[in-house]
Amino acid sequence: MAKRRDDAEQPETPFRLHGDLLTTTLLAFLRKWNAYGYQLAQQLAEAGLPAFDSGTVYRTLRQLERAGLVSSFWDTSESGPARRMYSLTRAGDIFLSGWIDVLGRYQDVLRKTMDGFDPDTKKTGGAAAPKRTARK
Repeated sequence: MAKRRDDAEQPETPFRLHGDLLTTTLLAFLRKWNAYGYQLAQQLAEAGLPAFDSGTVYRTLRQLERAGLVSSFWDTSESGPARRMYSLTRAGDIFLSGWIDVLGRYQDVLRKTMDGFDPDTKKTGGAAAPKRTARK
């Protein structure tokens, strides 16, 4: 019989934030305040999300700007070089609201699905199943 590996022995699969999740996260940050790309990359890391190069953030921001979901302007108010400041557009806000709704529904589906996988609950009625004892 194969020995079951302990969870601590399992190699950790790195979590990757990509695609629509990166897009919606950036839009959500911009809903609260205007920001530079560098600030957004830092905010992703501070939120506990995986680190990735700032080039990914800037590429995503340019794609969002081409799609009309964010706008940008050059901020020359601080000393030093001008920096591009990003802000959420009305279209971006509508897009983000739609995604928040979709993700909320998806979360409900996952929660209901996981409830069906609870080994201590019978599928018929929700009463606790009898505890299994190990065979000797």
